[in-house]
Amino acid sequence: MVRIRVLVVDDHRIFAESLAAALAAEPDVDVSAAGSGPAALRSLERAAAEGRRYDVLLVDADLGVGAGGGPGVGPGGVLPGIRPAAPVHEVGEDGLVDGISLVTGVRGAQPHVRVVVLAEKDDPRRAALALQAGASGWVAKDCSLSRLLTVIRGVLREETHLPPALLTGVLRELTAARKHRTESERLVESLTPREREVLRCMVAGLGRKAVAERLFLSPHTVRTHMQNVLGKLGVHSTLAAVALARRAGVGPVDLGTAGQIRAEETHSA
Repeated sequence: MVRIRVLVVDDHRIFAESLAAALAAEPDVDVSAAGSGPAALRSLERAAAEGRRYDVLLVDADLGVGAGGGPGVGPGGVLPGIRPAAPVHEVGEDGLVDGISLVTGVRGAQPHVRVVVLAEKDDPRRAALALQAGASGWVAKDCSLSRLLTVIRGVLREETHLPPALLTGVLRELTAARKHRTESERLVESLTPREREVLRCMVAGLGRKAVAERLFLSPHTVRTHMQNVLGKLGVHSTLAAVALARRAGVGPVDLGTAGQIRAEETHSA
């Protein structure tokens, strides 16, 4: 029997353990629970290093919003229709990463892992964001166990699962996002290669001095590039430029290669 390895990620511990215990009762499911985004990422890395990768992540849409009894948890902290939790492997909690950001990080680091977002309520905008980040499904926290298992097995067959009531709203959001992305891409394409490199550094959260050191430029030159980037993108702040860059699919510069980048096209500097 091929077993499905599932990691439940929810900072409401009772909910996570209850759901994990219910899933563990299935003969073909191995399940663990993590209480935060960073803990989930560590668990994924450790499992991959040990040759026992997870197949599916179930991620709380409101991860990082709070802890305790939490949304979707019934009396006594038990999911409706699910028996009390037996102890499950928990991976610790030390930091906050919201659910959508975790989807992006997991899909970027381990694209084979399928991610399903568990939500307290239907939200077309956030569901669309989750799909854009790489999620394969959006499921209500109070759905039946059989429905959740159907989704888990379905996403492993490359299916995408959404509640029927969300379909129209999600399609509308994705269409609007595509329009905004097209416009954002056009603006980014107007940048010079050096300006695009500076923009990627901005997306990575680097300040002017750090960008200057990384690209072997003077702080004054970097300041000029940043001003040009804002002007060409039609925005007035670094935060707005980063938001537009992300819509256009511009990722952060790889911080692991710091010090290895030499100025290219020096005439553009």
